[in-house]
Amino acid sequence: MNHLLRPLAPISDETWQLLDGEARQRLEPALAARRLVDFGGPHGWAHSATPLGRTTQAEGAPVEGVSGRRRVVLPLVEVRAAFELSREELRDADRGADDVDLAPLDAAAFRIASAENAAVLNGWPGVARGIAESSTQEPGSLAGDPDGYRHQLARAVERLLSSGVAGPFGLALGSEHYRRVTESAPDGYPLVDHLKSITNGPILWAPGLDGGVLVSLRGGDFVLDAGQDLSIGYDAHDAESVRLYLEESFSFHVATPEAAVALRG
Repeated sequence: MNHLLRPLAPISDETWQLLDGEARQRLEPALAARRLVDFGGPHGWAHSATPLGRTTQAEGAPVEGVSGRRRVVLPLVEVRAAFELSREELRDADRGADDVDLAPLDAAAFRIASAENAAVLNGWPGVARGIAESSTQEPGSLAGDPDGYRHQLARAVERLLSSGVAGPFGLALGSEHYRRVTESAPDGYPLVDHLKSITNGPILWAPGLDGGVLVSLRGGDFVLDAGQDLSIGYDAHDAESVRLYLEESFSFHVATPEAAVALRG
């Protein structure tokens, strides 16, 4: 038995398959950040830190003539989104119902995906420096009419190319800006297709992101290191409901801060 304690839950194997499938279906479109960065792992729940290949000088030494250096590592953060499901709904799932109410699971999946996007793209104070806050490039702007996004994006791509950062490039947009892009069609041609022609890469919906981030997809610049990948675990239950959670552990590291441009909203 592992730390997720799933065998202790009053949930059949078939219903666990239903829950895992629902979680994958809801998480996949929302996990934008990991589609733009290198993904390492998953290495398992016991994986606690990511080595950075650097050291710091240890102060003093227990014996004269001996020196020491401490390895620098990046600790993983454990992220959890809790939810509850009705036991009656779970029993109906066992009976073969095809309209089981899994809205609490859907909401938890959206929250934890948004948290991962925010940590990687915006940053999480005290936990991870995100791509936007780490970028050394002059930021662009997504203010004003969406038709102006083309000019801002073209300038951002030019800044990356001028810095020796090759494409293709991917663009992550927060929910509001993504809606504007997908609804806009200047000259009768979808704006999202204009943007794809500039980036030569994907335009991604990234809930949890403020504004947008243009990222090189050449590889080696940004690393999301996973211990445990997103999984459902069991917490407790009573006669009416089962308390569950979605959980993951990860670290994030920016190796090349000039390989992205933040686009402010």
